Amino acid sequence: MKRLTLFIGSLAIVAGVMTVFALSRPVRDKVLVPAVLPQVRDSVTIEEKVVANGLDVPWDITWGPDNWIWFTEQKGLVRKANPSTGEVRTILSIPEVHMQRAVGLLGLAIHPDIKRYPYVFVDYSYLVDSTLFLKVVRFRYQEGGLVQPTTILDRIPATETHNGSRIIFDATGRLLITTGDIDRGRLSQDVKSPNGKILRINIDGTIPSDNPIPGNPVWSWGHRNSQGLVWAPNGNIYSSEHGDVTDDEINLIKKGGNYGWPRVEGMCDTRKEQGFCNDSSVVEALKIWTPTIAPAGIEYYGSHLIPQWHNSILVTTLKDASLRVLQLNTAGNAVESEQIYLSGKYGRLRDVCVSPSGDVYVSTSNRDWNKTAGPGFPADDDDKIIRLSAGTAVASIAADQPSSKETHSVAERGAVLYRQYCESCHKSDGNGLTGVFPALRGSPYLHGEPKALIDVVVAGLDREQYLQAMPAFDFLADDQIADLLNYVRRAFGRPRPTITAADVKAARLGD
Repeated sequence: MKRLTLFIGSLAIVAGVMTVFALSRPVRDKVLVPAVLPQVRDSVTIEEKVVANGLDVPWDITWGPDNWIWFTEQKGLVRKANPSTGEVRTILSIPEVHMQRAVGLLGLAIHPDIKRYPYVFVDYSYLVDSTLFLKVVRFRYQEGGLVQPTTILDRIPATETHNGSRIIFDATGRLLITTGDIDRGRLSQDVKSPNGKILRINIDGTIPSDNPIPGNPVWSWGHRNSQGLVWAPNGNIYSSEHGDVTDDEINLIKKGGNYGWPRVEGMCDTRKEQGFCNDSSVVEALKIWTPTIAPAGIEYYGSHLIPQWHNSILVTTLKDASLRVLQLNTAGNAVESEQIYLSGKYGRLRDVCVSPSGDVYVSTSNRDWNKTAGPGFPADDDDKIIRLSAGTAVASIAADQPSSKETHSVAERGAVLYRQYCESCHKSDGNGLTGVFPALRGSPYLHGEPKALIDVVVAGLDREQYLQAMPAFDFLADDQIADLLNYVRRAFGRPRPTITAADVKAARLGD
């Protein structure tokens, strides 16, 4: 059980030029989760097999009551794949679905007691006149098909991105639904708004009497864009959340919890954040990533079939194009170690589910609107569902945090920064994405005096003045800004005099 989204809007030319670096940022004084001593556990090799291909953005995948993998395709289809034969069948087409960039048919949840409650729930976007909304619709599962659509949650404001849309069941049989902040962060702290929240409702759409705010579907707030959600047998609920320019998160969801956005990113580790955290009892993340990796669907792995993954959260990533395995402590309230699998092999990974036997299935998202997986993607046979299963037993291994820091030359540092923070928007060739992300090539800012370029990176862009905001990067070190700008000007502009850390420092001081 899991779920979605992404974003970025149209922009004016000047905003497009200046959003050269609407990236993701390195930490200033952000404290990353520290490494821990390796743990030794039994291990098996991981065998991979593509079980279905030729799909079109399978956004949510889950194990079905007929032992097929059920999934949504963003264009408006509910489909299922036989994991043994690869046969794919369409169960339902929803003509009302409006697909545009990061919206369409997204979340999918099957009632865990399907014999008693034969219901399947989906989350999708639709238009009323020219206004975009999300709704949650319940279908009855009958004779292998889905009939009797009933809307149980409606008119959730939506945009082309930042829409959340994962649906799961909690231990009490209530529905939990993630919503995004629709790029208006202030909504996340407004408990009267459904955006930037995790909502909790009954299966008929009514509000449970034990919700934290009487008569309100809000279960937790202060979220930016949660694309992953899972209830684990340890009683915990976990979510994944896209950060802005730092601090992608894994969160442990608590009833009535405030998770800080937009006042807090990741941990409460800056002076400004600490004041808000103390006043608002903010719940800090279990795990953060800077550089950002764009975590999407998540699942809890409780099986012993792949022993080194037991008691872990499995996280699919879009920007990083990998599967992350986060080993939990016994209580499930801390991440002890992290391993990375499939890095770049299949492209963007959107969701993950686990079969009753313990096999793991991941879906790719290479045909979506933001094709950032690199050369060769989308492949001719994309999108895919891949099975990961236990292979040969091997000697016990140490599960540790991923690699230590690499050392790079000055020139390489700029290229590394660009790949980590810019490439997903502006692409490897600097040409961006027409109508969405601005091209760097031809930008007058790359050819002009360095101070104007430095100023916009340090100060950012105000949403009140430009169609697309860009966060201020004043937390970046002077030498990091210099390395990044020198690389971009060299790669996508014309050769220019080198920008130095002293130039950046002077610009900060207004000299």
